[in-house]
Amino acid sequence: MQSRNRIFDDMSQLMTNAMGVAQGAKDEAETALKSMMDRWLADRDFVSRDEFDAVREMAAKAREENATLLARIEALEAKPKPKPRAKPKADKK
Repeated sequence: MQSRNRIFDDMSQLMTNAMGVAQGAKDEAETALKSMMDRWLADRDFVSRDEFDAVREMAAKAREENATLLARIEALEAKPKPKPRAKPKADKK
């Protein structure tokens, strides 16, 4: 009976080691995949969320300023233009 338990113990140890190797391979594959994805994303020149939000805020502010300036221009163009004054004639001697 002792030899039979020894075989089961060896098999158990072998399976435990195989699971450890499989876990290590999984971790290594995940790290390699993450690294590859990071490189791919960096090559695509994507922007971060913070950069995107900052540019969006700048664009919204620019649109507001444009609308304000357009309203001022329209108000100035709507004013009646004054008639030019006649120049006084110089005395001829």
